[in-house]
Amino acid sequence: MTGRKASGAPEATAPAGSAAPGAFPGGAGLFRLDPAVAHLNHGSYGAVPVPVARERRRLDDESAADPDRFFRDVPDRLAAARARVAAHLGTEPEGLAFVANATEAANLALDALRLERDDEILVTDHGYGTVITAAARRAPLTTVALDPALPDEDAVCAAVLAGITPRTRVALLDQISSPTARPVATPRLLTELRARGITTVVDGAHAPGMLAEPLAGRPDLWFGNLHKWAYAPPGSAVLAVGPGFRARVPAPVPSWEGHRGFPRAVEFRATADYTGWLAAPEGLDLIERLGAATVRAHNGALVAYGAALLSRLPGVTPLPCDEGLAMRSLRLPRSLARTQAEAAALREEIAARLGCRTLVWAWPDGGGIRISGQIYNRPEEYERLAAGLGALLDGR
Repeated sequence: MTGRKASGAPEATAPAGSAAPGAFPGGAGLFRLDPAVAHLNHGSYGAVPVPVARERRRLDDESAADPDRFFRDVPDRLAAARARVAAHLGTEPEGLAFVANATEAANLALDALRLERDDEILVTDHGYGTVITAAARRAPLTTVALDPALPDEDAVCAAVLAGITPRTRVALLDQISSPTARPVATPRLLTELRARGITTVVDGAHAPGMLAEPLAGRPDLWFGNLHKWAYAPPGSAVLAVGPGFRARVPAPVPSWEGHRGFPRAVEFRATADYTGWLAAPEGLDLIERLGAATVRAHNGALVAYGAALLSRLPGVTPLPCDEGLAMRSLRLPRSLARTQAEAAALREEIAARLGCRTLVWAWPDGGGIRISGQIYNRPEEYERLAAGLGALLDGR
């Protein structure tokens, strides 16, 4: 790969005892990414493979050629696409609806709960900002502080359960936290919450395409993005709703499908662009053709290699992680990324000086950096980041 690196930066080498993973055969050629940039932040926006983009363009051409036919057929075609997605996710299509993104899904899910005046929602301080804001608009919050360095699932479960109050009606939890890339809403924790009579709402933004069983633990309501790890076009997500809540999910807008109830009333928005949703199953089909287990294993090994390189830098500390995930987070030196502004500035400096896209997240006593692994990435990109970041931090 040709690209920029920090002037005078030493070359990062493989950690002792670990071999760099090989390139995924044909992986880079499936995407249209700029080869001069190390795209190590798949977890934020995803990337659309060429075959999926081609299918969306075909659908757009079909819509342009005969709009009347296209839009009259949309509800039934969405139902067929939804059934394909549901099969990949291991759930029933009548309990699933296409939505634009996890934030929209969170608002619909929270409205379906019909909370009373004295009800509380339990969240954690790792929750995604817009999702937490949506919850705060509907009920008082109890926020559980999860130290990013909590060692394991036992510690996370204990912290969340200790945060329950007599007024806790709902637990709104990340399946995989966005900044710290760690599992929170595990099947075990969901079982414990259910036993206490608490409704579970799970933000599975990163689950489809990354996890073999995205709906493990069967939360009452769950939502996940398809445009991240499931290779779908932007603006593609799904909301899964248990039988007891389906009739309560509000339609985003009144439509001619409103009388059909969930999920059609949620999906249909009159004359809108449905091509991304109709093309979304192609992304999950592609993962199956590539070998879903092979893709997950490759991405996990690749990001583990990158995290090991970064962990050798002075002041950079790896956080506890799930080795099966394709994202890893590490703490930066305590003087860095203490606010959102500081984190954004460092992220942009890394992009400008090193040609690497990463996520830098803020934390009051010093934030961290999150990297991702995807089949288009190569070990050299992580080596480039580690070498350049080391030189950059030396100048602090």
